[in-house]
Parts: sequence; C-alpha cells; structure tokens
Amino acid sequence: MLTKKQLQLLEFIHKRLQRDGVPPSFDEMKVELDLRSKSGIHRLITALEERGFIRRLPHRARAIEIIRLPESLGGDPEAQGFSPKVVDGGQSRGMSPAPAASDPMRQAAVELPVMGRIAAGVPIEAISQVSHQVAVPGGMIAPNGQHFALEVKGDSMIEAGINDGDIVVIRETGAADNGDIVVALVEGQEATLKYYHRQGGTIALQAANPAYETRRYPENKVQVQGRLVGLIRTY
Repeated sequence: MLTKKQLQLLEFIHKRLQRDGVPPSFDEMKVELDLRSKSGIHRLITALEERGFIRRLPHRARAIEIIRLPESLGGDPEAQGFSPKVVDGGQSRGMSPAPAASDPMRQAAVELPVMGRIAAGVPIEAISQVSHQVAVPGGMIAPNGQHFALEVKGDSMIEAGINDGDIVVIRETGAADNGDIVVALVEGQEATLKYYHRQGGTIALQAANPAYETRRYPENKVQVQGRLVGLIRTY
C-alpha cells in the first residue's frame, strides 16, 4: 500500500517518462508535490524503491526506472514487474524511432552525426560541423529528443571513465542538474565536456582528473548544449 504522496510522485515520474523519455529532476518533484525541501523527495524515492516500484541506476544523474505500477495507475496487480524503457537519450534529427524490443540494447542501431571533437581538457574551438556518422545501439536512445555524437580529445574526464578517443553520445538540452556531465559552450566560442555545477550566479565546470582545476564562469558566459547519455569505445 502506497501513501498518497508516494502514489502522487510515482504517477508524476511515470507521466514525465512517457512524455519526455527522462524523469523529472528532484526540484521539479519538490514543486509538483508542494514540499519545502528535497529531503522529503529522497525519502519518497527510497520508499518507492524499497517497495519495488522504481529502481535508481548508479552513477547516473536523474536515472530512474519504473519497475512496476500499482493497479490504480494501470499496472497489473499480479505482475512482478515489466521491462522499463531506457531512461537515457532521445532521437536524432531525421531519425525514425528505434524498433521496439524486449531487450533495449538489442534494438536496431541508428546513425548519429559526429560533430567533430570535444575537449575533455582545456576548452577548444566550438563544434559546428558534422565530420562523419557513427552507429549507436538503439537502446541507448529513447523516442524523444535530439542527439549527436562527439569524439573526445584529452584526459580530464578519465576518472568518469571517459578516455581520449572515445565517442560520447549527447542529448541536446539547454538545461542541466548539478552533477550532470555536459557539453558546455563557454563565452560563445569554446566547447568542453565537464561536470556541471551551478553555485548561485556562477557555473563551475569540473574535471574528473585532479590534474585539472575547476573553472568558474558567470552564468551568462556558459551555455549548456547537451547532456551525456552514452559512450562508445573502440579497442
């Protein structure tokens, strides 16, 4: 049996996953449920997870899967669960949705444009032209959103598992939550791949390598262009 708030939160997450392909942020959940702090959301999320309705994916920001729904939300009361939709990703320009499959990672591959190189180190010149195409597993992207790929140059994100020469899959978005790995355009000229943190009116772009210092900019100098949703590595 779920409490009224737990049911309300589960319904909100379910609707946002169906509409956008990604779950709402904790701030959006807090506003929707009219709570004063995110600590209440954390407790509700934990309760839903303990009761087997959702699963939080480790090491990913805003990564929540719905495992099952109560009967009041259209779930099967006898079911132990269902195959959730992969939360990460979206659809590239001009692409048809990937065909459905019981295992999302076995869906047909789709082609994404590789928009050149992105610095995982000091910022480099902004990316603006397609260099080639790359095949991406269909299960890495969901039916909504626009996507592109970038080749990583540099080693500042190695402790996040991102190496020089890797291909990163980026979902286009102008917004990010603290802790997201984003493509950020700095002063309209330079693009870089970093952890994103907003601190008041300042944006901190943080490396995942202690050899690189965190760079801070006024918020009007940084434009988020996309969020990391996948990685492809060739050996």
